Amino acid sequence: MMDTTFDDIILHPIGVIRNTTKQPFLIANEQGLSMRDDLTPTIEEVRRTEETISEVVLNRDLADLLDGIDEYSHIKILYWAHGVPREGRALKKVHPMGNPAYPLVGLFSTCSPARPNPILTTVVRLVGREGTTLHVTGLDAIDGSPVLDIKPHVREFYPADEVRIPEWMKRIQEEVRERK
Repeated sequence: MMDTTFDDIILHPIGVIRNTTKQPFLIANEQGLSMRDDLTPTIEEVRRTEETISEVVLNRDLADLLDGIDEYSHIKILYWAHGVPREGRALKKVHPMGNPAYPLVGLFSTCSPARPNPILTTVVRLVGREGTTLHVTGLDAIDGSPVLDIKPHVREFYPADEVRIPEWMKRIQEEVRERK
C-alpha cells in the first residue's frame, strides 16, 4: 500500500486571468452541482469564450519563462477555481453538469470544477503576447482566477488510440453540438 502522507503542498500563483467572465458556469455548494443558467445560454456563453480574447497576466519576474512560447498555436493553462466555495470542494458525487437526468457519479469521473483541490486545466489558442501578458481564446476560467502553470500543448504527446467515454458524456457532447 502506498503511503499517502505528504508534507503540506503549497502552490504560489504565477499570474492571474483577466476576462469578461465574472461568474462560473457551474455552481457547487453543499446541495451539489447546478448550472448557473439553462443549457442554451450557458452554451452560448461558452461559445463566446471560444472567440473572446482573455488575458493571462503573469508575474513580471517570470518573463524569461515565456521565451519561445510564441511559437506554439495552443497552450495549456492550469488555474485555481477560486469561485468554488469550501463546501463545494467536499462533494463526493454529482450529476454531471448539475443535470439530474445524468447519473450520480463520483466527482473524479467528471470535469466539474468542484474538486477537493480545484485545479482546472484547459487548452487555449495563443493569439499573441505582450511582455508577460498572453492573449488567448477559448479560456473558460472566470476573471481573477489564479494561474498555477502554463505548458505548451503538443497533440502528439497524448494517446492517439481510441478514447472511451461513458454514454452520459456522449449525451453531453451531443447536446452541446446540437445547440451550437
